[in-house]
Amino acid sequence: MQKITPHLWYDKEAKEAAEFYVSAFGGDSKVKGVQTLHDTPSGDTDVVSFELLGKSFMAISAGPYFKFTPVISFIVNFDPSRDKEADKNIDVVWKKLSQGGTVLMDIGEYPFSKRYGWIQDKYGLTWQLMLTNPEGEERPYIVPMFLFVRERAGKAEEATNFWTSVFKDSKKGTLMRHPAGNPTEKEGTVLFTDFKLLDTWFAAMDSANPGHNFDFNEAVSFIVKCEDQAEIDYYWEKLSAVPASEQCGWLKDKYGVSWQIVPAAMDRMMQSGTKEQIDQVTQTFLKMKKLDIAELEKAYAGA
Repeated sequence: MQKITPHLWYDKEAKEAAEFYVSAFGGDSKVKGVQTLHDTPSGDTDVVSFELLGKSFMAISAGPYFKFTPVISFIVNFDPSRDKEADKNIDVVWKKLSQGGTVLMDIGEYPFSKRYGWIQDKYGLTWQLMLTNPEGEERPYIVPMFLFVRERAGKAEEATNFWTSVFKDSKKGTLMRHPAGNPTEKEGTVLFTDFKLLDTWFAAMDSANPGHNFDFNEAVSFIVKCEDQAEIDYYWEKLSAVPASEQCGWLKDKYGVSWQIVPAAMDRMMQSGTKEQIDQVTQTFLKMKKLDIAELEKAYAGA
């Protein structure tokens, strides 16, 4: 079971977007299921589970409330050591993701990669495609990336230290700093770093470029699956920093990143329950802030 799962918020396009991504990436990618939650604040909402290159994602169609921005993107590593056609496949995926999208950095050769491009797809989600150096410890195909901008620029290292202190089984990877002489970046801030939380690799960087007029929001959040109430309580206490953002298992940390702290048992309830059981669990968790496993189990049992 993947312990941390990216969650994507769409207006109405979650199923369509998941199918588009599965088609674009191919290989070990598939739509696993679509479920409709009834009578939510957004009406009837589709929840889609899918995998891209073996990595689990969730998506929801829940209204036009949040929009994707480049502040969270997904690095896709095309590694020649595990894919002999990596130099060709990166262009295949780039072409597919470019359909109706917007180029942020055109694909080509850069000092840090022989083949790299940054694209915002037609749904607004951003991807960084990179031909990687096969030397060193292998990284997964897909790595979520945090971009610290505006008043948060310069906070990437602090946030990394915080998250690795909170999450169990964490470790730090690469750390590169901005050199002197860059007119838009402060020397010593994070040019690139990556780190592992539980079973998931993340990356982060700082950018003080004044042209960045976006910030973190709930369009991309991260589901943390917990085994018991004690684990839910632990992450809730450590991460939640914005009381107004606490709702039905969602919270926002002090850096503006949204997390969903949920019991792993909810997968069982929502996947194997009857329509009545699922509706009862849905109406119960919609009234909660921090999720209460015992109350959810009661709702599932019809008690």
